[in-house]
Amino acid sequence: MAGPGLIEFQHVWKKFRRGEFHDSLRDMVPALASQLFGRRSPDALDQREFWAVQDVSFSVRPGEALGIIGPNGAGKSTILKLLTRILRPTQGRCGIRGRVGTLIEIAAGFHQDLTGAENIFLQGCIMGMTRKEIGARFDDIIAFSELAEFIDTPVKRYSSGMNARLGFSIAAHMSPDVLVVDEVLAVGDWRFQKKAFDRIGEMMRRGIPVVVVSHQLDRIASLCTDCLLLDRGRVVKRGHPDECIAQYVAIGVEAQDPAAAGLPFRVSAVEVEPKGPLRSGDWVTVRLRGEVPASVGPDNRLMLRVRSLQTAQVVFVLDLTALEPSLCEPGTFDATVELQLNTGKGYFSIETPMVNVRERRELGQGPQAVTNVNVVAFHGPTNLHPRVHIEMHPASVQREVRSA
Repeated sequence: MAGPGLIEFQHVWKKFRRGEFHDSLRDMVPALASQLFGRRSPDALDQREFWAVQDVSFSVRPGEALGIIGPNGAGKSTILKLLTRILRPTQGRCGIRGRVGTLIEIAAGFHQDLTGAENIFLQGCIMGMTRKEIGARFDDIIAFSELAEFIDTPVKRYSSGMNARLGFSIAAHMSPDVLVVDEVLAVGDWRFQKKAFDRIGEMMRRGIPVVVVSHQLDRIASLCTDCLLLDRGRVVKRGHPDECIAQYVAIGVEAQDPAAAGLPFRVSAVEVEPKGPLRSGDWVTVRLRGEVPASVGPDNRLMLRVRSLQTAQVVFVLDLTALEPSLCEPGTFDATVELQLNTGKGYFSIETPMVNVRERRELGQGPQAVTNVNVVAFHGPTNLHPRVHIEMHPASVQREVRSA
């Protein structure tokens, strides 16, 4: 291979055709003739076609990791299959330079009747490695996958988590020049997920370009150097992972129309003071205005929820309807809540969901506000307000004590 690994995606479009069924020769012949001899622009769509990827461009260079996020159906997995040549683009150019370690689907490429050990050699051969090269990495792959006890068992008897562990271990130990990983790492226990992502970080530090598709937003935020937010095949945002994740979460928390019928509460405004950047541990004041249109049953609650926009994790929830005076009878209300943001660095959304606790479902979402904590002296999600006392003992004093 000439040069280090590289991933390129240049103005790529991918068109799919929805399933169709011809129940007569009279219907099938014209349809085939239209596909073979019809004159249409390559970017034209008929009623059965749709764009899964639309004009997407990016590159990933040595030592970089690109995270791809977005809702289901956004085109994430299609992009990975285009990169690894499982699919061909309708328009544009894409490709990978170098040997590819890929994990796109659980057990993708595994022969179900072969054992785990035999599939290690099969996957290595597919990647272009010699039997000697595979043998040199064989023990490391088994040790990392933690499947030594089952390595001589046919993989058709493996669980989905075991398949994922073996597949990732092979992809990460066959000396790839590029690593491409799909949501498959969400399968299995938390401990192995952490181990896998730590391994990806190690490969990045060795200069291997990495593309990761995952709904584990905290992993994307901590691992990736760049991020792509997709929706319906288009790039919504490209930039730092924190920025893309914040926009993704904000899009997913869309406020309901305050006048929407059937909601037990109507929140018309949420305001946060102060407006500027905060230090961890600072106090903020949240003011809500709203209305209770009719008597509210005990199962319906109005919550104040704080969510990290970097990870989408909820860090705090307050049940406003459990406080006094109760928000149960018809009328308007003004509420003031003071919160001490004992959080780590990042952006946080303050949301007003309406919840039915008996049915365990969210009825609607009121407006939200965003605040920013950007000055911290610690690492982690929570400020425990440490009390620290440090005494320095100069080395010269210690030497005098020892000599005495």
